[in-house]
Amino acid sequence: MTKRPTGAGPLVGAHMSAAGGLARAVERAVAAGCRTLQVFTKNSNQWAGKPIVPSEAKAFQRAAAEAGLAPLVSHSAYLINLASPDPVVRARSADALVDEIERCDANGIPFLVLHPGSHGGEGEEVGLDRIARGLDDAAAKTPSSRTTILLETAAGQGACLGHDFAHLAAILARADSRPRLALCLDTCHIHAAGYDIVTKDGWRSTLDALDSSCGLGLVKVIHANDSKKERGCRVDRHERIGLGQIGEKGFVNLMTEAAFEDVPKILETPKDEEGRWDREGLAALRKLARRKGPA
Repeated sequence: MTKRPTGAGPLVGAHMSAAGGLARAVERAVAAGCRTLQVFTKNSNQWAGKPIVPSEAKAFQRAAAEAGLAPLVSHSAYLINLASPDPVVRARSADALVDEIERCDANGIPFLVLHPGSHGGEGEEVGLDRIARGLDDAAAKTPSSRTTILLETAAGQGACLGHDFAHLAAILARADSRPRLALCLDTCHIHAAGYDIVTKDGWRSTLDALDSSCGLGLVKVIHANDSKKERGCRVDRHERIGLGQIGEKGFVNLMTEAAFEDVPKILETPKDEEGRWDREGLAALRKLARRKGPA
């Protein structure tokens, strides 16, 4: 496998299935034309995962390096909810997060995306504090880890936290493990939460709000997803690039934003069995990167 030059166009990639092993995810990423890759390191809908096999972890790292895929990103299991009002769920979530961190370390993955969680009706302040404490607990149990946890922006469904940039700022401010935390920006989610990323003025206002709350430099990964629903709907429904309510205008803003030039943009959009939709989505992002961007 030939390593592609690191400067070959925008830093775009996709979330790929690890069915058959993580090394197979690399094969799928190469076939789609990815420069960066996101995976699940375990089943995304189960608490426990299969034991880490060192030889398989080394094979994954070797394949990714040979393919020139970097940075590597893992998305944590959906069951994790550090803000849960149920103490049993919170404890299981903290243990599961530790396991996710250890899997990232074993597989040479520097970034772990985490949904902040849902307060379950007990209020934002209680939920935000629980998230911060849960992050600190996981950090205390993995003192030598080099994995950075990326708090992902949320769409705002139900009692979920993270749809307001102020939520993310509060978690960062309250967590003693702050040096090990950063952010993942999801375009569909912030659109659904009510932020305008389509108009030029809206894009600038949204970035100004994020910068004043948390700092743009904390955005280490971007999930590039169009939205099936209108802005402010609070519904998380991903669509293929340019076919949703964000449309090409919004992704021109993203792909031409100087502050995010070196930040990986990863598709989590609908897939077809042949992988054509991923190839088309990545091609669309590359094309839009050449358009005239926001003033």
